[in-house]
Amino acid sequence: MALATDAAVLETGILRPSGDKALLIDGKIASEVVLAEVAAATAARVGKKGQPGLAVILVGENPASQVYVRSKGKAAKTVGFHSVQYDLPETTSEDELLGLVDRLNGDPKIHGILIQLPLPPGINATRVLERVSPLKDVDGFHPFNAGLLSIGDLDRALVPCTPAGSMVLLEKAAKALGVSVAGADAVVVGRSNIVGKPMAQLLLSQNATVTIAHSRSRDLPAIVGRADIVVAAVGRPEMVLGEWIKPGAIVIDVGINRVPGEGVDAQGKPKSRLVGDVAFKSALPRAGAITPVPGGVGPMTIAMLMSNTLRAANLAHD
Repeated sequence: MALATDAAVLETGILRPSGDKALLIDGKIASEVVLAEVAAATAARVGKKGQPGLAVILVGENPASQVYVRSKGKAAKTVGFHSVQYDLPETTSEDELLGLVDRLNGDPKIHGILIQLPLPPGINATRVLERVSPLKDVDGFHPFNAGLLSIGDLDRALVPCTPAGSMVLLEKAAKALGVSVAGADAVVVGRSNIVGKPMAQLLLSQNATVTIAHSRSRDLPAIVGRADIVVAAVGRPEMVLGEWIKPGAIVIDVGINRVPGEGVDAQGKPKSRLVGDVAFKSALPRAGAITPVPGGVGPMTIAMLMSNTLRAANLAHD
């Protein structure tokens, strides 16, 4: 992964024309900006405060998880972190995993601990995640960090990476369109602890008027239709239809869903494709700016993980 050295130049390319009305919000370029900033800050602090350290734990051999973990490890080394990965067998017991977490909690060279989900059956994921020190909880899942976020204490909270990255993209889109997040009517479709709820808190921190909607909300099209900002994080392919979108709205599509494609691949297997929670093609003529899937929010998640690790290292030193 090559990091750009001039973030200002990169930032001009984050928003680009789509060929239709909406501007496309390029998460790949935005993530490179964040990673470049983290790399520069890491290089500046190494001699004075030491090297930030990230530990990633993978239990089992889930292929998708292996890909994610490799990407995270590669990004950590690229920005100059001390990076370690623990590949544990499927047969690892919960007590063994908790013991590793305890050791990493006490390791001064490790500032961030990430446990790749899902965990194998028989391991209580909630118990394991809550065992991670809140100060090293770079995923932002610990109740301590969730509590800080809920009271608006962003100076101390480690914020979940996907909402944090979504907020970066949203703010850049608002700036490009000449609108303000403050006072905007924002709708978050989805109420998960990982994305929906923290995203709502981040929007509130920027003085938006926030509604959390979900699959059981009555008259969801009308709720979405009044929003200046729509964040779709419900986990249903193309659930939010283009005709629901208010003309000129900013749309942040967090969803990533694999659906059947057309034809077969070289091995004769049916092709598939990735889509978001928003019907992208029909939303393009109405939205002011929109994140594509793939290439929108996804790349920002790993970038914000690196940002959180650097932040955790700075908090630990200070």
